[in-house]
Amino acid sequence: MAIWNPWHGCKKISPGCQNCYVYRRDAEFGKDSSIVTKTTGFDLPLKRNRKKEYKLQPEEEPVYTCMTSDFFIREADEWRPEAWKMIRQRKDLQFVIITKRIERFSQCIPDDWGDGYENVSIICTCENQSRADFRLPIFLKMPIRHKSIIHEPMLEEIHIEKYLESGQIERVICGGESGDHARICDFAWILSSMNQCVKYDVSFQFKQTGAVFKKGRKIYHIARKDQMDQAKKAGVDYQTEGTPCGICQAYTATFKE
Repeated sequence: MAIWNPWHGCKKISPGCQNCYVYRRDAEFGKDSSIVTKTTGFDLPLKRNRKKEYKLQPEEEPVYTCMTSDFFIREADEWRPEAWKMIRQRKDLQFVIITKRIERFSQCIPDDWGDGYENVSIICTCENQSRADFRLPIFLKMPIRHKSIIHEPMLEEIHIEKYLESGQIERVICGGESGDHARICDFAWILSSMNQCVKYDVSFQFKQTGAVFKKGRKIYHIARKDQMDQAKKAGVDYQTEGTPCGICQAYTATFKE
């Protein structure tokens, strides 16, 4: 598993962006996160070691793409065709793209996309009901072979039954918000999402509790280092038969805010 950030920086566009971890990290170094720049690791998928072997090997998949930006952000339009070219060239790797800009998807795909690249998974972020009802109808219409949903930071109970019913969604991931100004995540919301996934036989993962976690009438303040472990201990993950869970596991291990 690996992270490939071809560009860095993003623009806040919805409630989930309020306490963005990229802005939080960049602020520590006086960096303006709203400025989108091409990175020195832009060509990481094609980089080779001294033995002329690719640095990114298939056993390291999946490759999480654009974790400090959004792959479909308008400011990266001039660089994206080259990024797609590298993704197409490295068919031996599975690329995972998480986006809040699914409405730009059809404008940003290459000419040979067709029904989608087999080695690309798209995860649509829906932090509340409003964003779910705006983004998911668009998401379901897009030609994508591997579709997943993530509620993170999860800001309220979200009902996506009518989208899960389509049979297109492979997995749903939920998680609370981290950081000093984290908003509350209620375990009841997590259980609601889990039950929806079980009903429609869609894989589900509770990724992290977040820093402020409510369970019943109690509110817990959980240290960053414990948030993933506590979520795992809840024992509410659901894995469908025959569906690999590698992406869920890698996401937990790789993407630590």
